[in-house]
Amino acid sequence: MSTRRRITAPETSSGVAGNVSLLEVRDLHTTFKTEAGPVRAVDGVSFTLERGRTLGVVGESGSGKTVLSRSVMGLLPKRNVIRSGAVLYEGSDIVGLDQKKMSAIWGAEMAMVFQDPMTSLNPVMRIGTQITESLRHHLGIDKSEANETAIALLSSVGIPEPKQRLREYPHQLSGGMRQRVAISIALACGPKILFADEPTTALDVTIQAQILDLLDEKQRERHMAMILVSHDLGVVAGRTDEIMVMYGGKVVEQAPTNVLLGRELMPYTEALRRAMPRIEDPSHTRLQAIPGRPPNLVNPPKGCNFSPRCAYVQDRCREEEPPLTEGPEPGHLYRCWTPVGSPEADEALARNRAAGVNVSLSSSSTRTARNN
Repeated sequence: MSTRRRITAPETSSGVAGNVSLLEVRDLHTTFKTEAGPVRAVDGVSFTLERGRTLGVVGESGSGKTVLSRSVMGLLPKRNVIRSGAVLYEGSDIVGLDQKKMSAIWGAEMAMVFQDPMTSLNPVMRIGTQITESLRHHLGIDKSEANETAIALLSSVGIPEPKQRLREYPHQLSGGMRQRVAISIALACGPKILFADEPTTALDVTIQAQILDLLDEKQRERHMAMILVSHDLGVVAGRTDEIMVMYGGKVVEQAPTNVLLGRELMPYTEALRRAMPRIEDPSHTRLQAIPGRPPNLVNPPKGCNFSPRCAYVQDRCREEEPPLTEGPEPGHLYRCWTPVGSPEADEALARNRAAGVNVSLSSSSTRTARNN
C-alpha cells in the first residue's frame, strides 16, 4: 500500500476550476456538554457536494450521521453544544448565523426529511396548514395560491385525493402517506439541498422502496443535491454517487460508490457489507452481525475506535489513531493501519484467527469469496 498518502487538509472537487461548490464542509466538529463529560458526536468531518449529486452517509446508530446533518443545517440545541469548523453554502459560511438568518435558509435553500413523520409532523395541525405555512413564509404567496400549490405537491408525491388530504390530520394517514407529506413539505419551496435522514426507518419494506424511488425521482426532476443518511449500506449502494462511512463521529472511509463497494479498505465498511442480506444466499442464511457496541464517545478507546471489534486488529491499532489517508484510487479515503486486502491485514487476520480474537468477523468463506 505504498501509494497511500495522508490527507492533511480538506480537498474540494467542484468539477470546474474556479467554481464554487454548492456545499463544502470543512473540519466540522460538534461537541455536546454532558454531566459525564464532552461527547464529540461529529469529529473533524469534511466533504463537498455539488448540485444534482447524492452523498450517502452510512453507519450504525450513534456513529454521528444524524448529528452531522443537523450540524450542517444548524438544527442543534442552543445550549450545551459547541460547533466549530466551516459550512460553506455557495461559498458563504453559515456557521454562526443567527436564527433569523438561518430561517431564511431552512426550507428555501436546505430542507430535511426526518426519520419518523409521526413525530416531525405537528399532530394537532391539518396537513394543508403544515404545507402552506412554508410556502407563504418563503414565497410570499396568498392563501389561495398556497392551497393550489399544496394540492399539486401532494399529487406529485403520489397522495390520492390531495384536496381532501389538506383537511386531514397526520394520524388519519398511513405511515407511507405521512412520509410522502413530509417529503412534499421539504420540497415545497424548491430547496437546492435535501437531507433525507433515515427516511424509511418506520416503514415496511415495500413502502421503503416506494419512498426511496420517490426521492430519486424528485431529485432528478429538480436537479437537487441530496444527502441520504442510512444505517443500511444496501440502501445507499444503488442510489448515491459517493458514500461516506462514519464511525464514532469520524469519517472512516469515503469514495465514489462504484469504487467503494467490493473494494472496501476499512474493516468497518467491510463488516457493514457482510451484514447485508444477499439474494444468492440460501434461504434462512444467518446474517453476519458486527459483535460488540459502538464506542463510548465520552471515553473512547485509545487508538482506533473500531479496534475492540476489528478482525484485523493489531497492537498499533490499540495505541495509535490512524489518519485519513488516500488509497490506490484517487478520491478513496480510509482510516486504518491495516487496510483490507493488504499483506499486513492478511497477517493480522491469520494471527487473530489462531488466537481466537474477533473470529466472528472473519469467516473464511467470506474472505475466500472476496479474494476470488
